[in-house]
Amino acid sequence: MSPVPRTLRSRLAAAWSGFWLVPAAFALGAVLLALGLSVAELRLGLPTGGFLPSSVAGARSLLSSIITAMISFTALVFSITVVAVQLASSQYSPRVLRTFLQDRITQAALGTFLATALFAMVVLAALPAGAATRLPELSLAVAMALVLASSGLFVYYLHHVTTVMRVSHIIAAVGAQCRRVIEEQYPVGPSAAPVTALTPPVQVINAVRPGAVEHVDLGRLAALARDHDCALSVLPAPGDFVVAGQPLVTVHPLPGGPLPTTVADARACVAVSLGVERTLGQDVEFGFRQLTDIAERALSPGINDTTTAVRSVQEMHDLLRRLAGRPAHRLLVDDPDSTPRVRARSQTFDGFLAVAVDDVRRSGHEQPRIDRLLEHVLADLRSVALPEHLPDIDRRIETRQK
Repeated sequence: MSPVPRTLRSRLAAAWSGFWLVPAAFALGAVLLALGLSVAELRLGLPTGGFLPSSVAGARSLLSSIITAMISFTALVFSITVVAVQLASSQYSPRVLRTFLQDRITQAALGTFLATALFAMVVLAALPAGAATRLPELSLAVAMALVLASSGLFVYYLHHVTTVMRVSHIIAAVGAQCRRVIEEQYPVGPSAAPVTALTPPVQVINAVRPGAVEHVDLGRLAALARDHDCALSVLPAPGDFVVAGQPLVTVHPLPGGPLPTTVADARACVAVSLGVERTLGQDVEFGFRQLTDIAERALSPGINDTTTAVRSVQEMHDLLRRLAGRPAHRLLVDDPDSTPRVRARSQTFDGFLAVAVDDVRRSGHEQPRIDRLLEHVLADLRSVALPEHLPDIDRRIETRQK
């Protein structure tokens, strides 16, 4: 089975959220800098005053020591970090590991360590062979500066890692990511008008591989629908897991229009990005899932840390309060003349409450602090919610009172 092609947007998003981009940029910059200095070294002079080695043998020894020390240093620091992250993910939730991998301080630290070793390696390879030739003083000075920068960054990195691995900071980081997505995907405003229903489908496009829906490219789907003079409907919502062969997109004729031409499966599937795990983007519920996982693990008999669960519910309270005063998110595209083009199923406020309230209530039913906190959360949400969200809140308040 051939792999599904990926859009440029999905490739860029995967690269930007990946762990490798920043370290690779640092390493490439170090190699280019070392090569550039090696070429320009004969045209530049740098008074070192005896601070740097005065012989080729001394420079070679210095650079060799830097390379050996930085490679060993990098391996030691990050092997310890990986063990610590694994312990943290097993105690809180495996899904919070992405928060560590996306941390720019961690990426910059690794990039700086690699850059120092690679820079010294290139300069060492460019050293002249003769004993009486001029030394690359500027390159040696930059190598020493990188060593000093790495040492300072290491001290700060230790402070940073011990800070971000505390559970309160993990919860705050997940909440901050989720808030950014809410601000992008859920604009403030009144409830939207009803959506025009589509006609019965005439073509069903199935997924060719399994995966979680990461992103639905509405613009690409709308352009495809205009090309075929039809409307398209995406069946799974962001965050849903799709199995191979499951219906993914349906094709609908326009009201009163002719039957559309056949839509190519590959063109439709490429607009629905599938991945091996859920990601924040259009998947706000994934943020709630991470926080709920932390709360459920904290409430388990093996850990019994009610304070951590309370902190997680408090973070979700802030997120729910922001969503309660905003209309439901709609993934759709209509032409200026109100012709429907794209309809995609979106996540609902009821789904957010199911993860943040129902799941935590089930795990903490023997904890009075959790019960009182959830009661307060629902009462507060009801005071600020739009009318369209009130039935979902009232149903949970009534369940609590029974």
